[in-house]
Amino acid sequence: MQINWREHIVSTPDVIHGKPRIKGTRIPVSLILGYLANGSAFEEIIGEFPDLTKEQISACLDYARELSEFEVAKA
Repeated sequence: MQINWREHIVSTPDVIHGKPRIKGTRIPVSLILGYLANGSAFEEIIGEFPDLTKEQISACLDYARELSEFEVAKA
């Protein structure tokens, strides 16, 4: 399933200091990525945050993947 993270993740300066978060929530992407990094399954994360969907969690992974592709321009 292809997920477009832009449909699920937002960043606005007035909510959690502009950190990327799940749209419609105050749940930061970094929190979800931390759960995943610690080996939590999607179902476990949803158990902690019942308003989340599998698509939103997948969007966090896609967001991180895209960030990891960033290249610094050579001077």
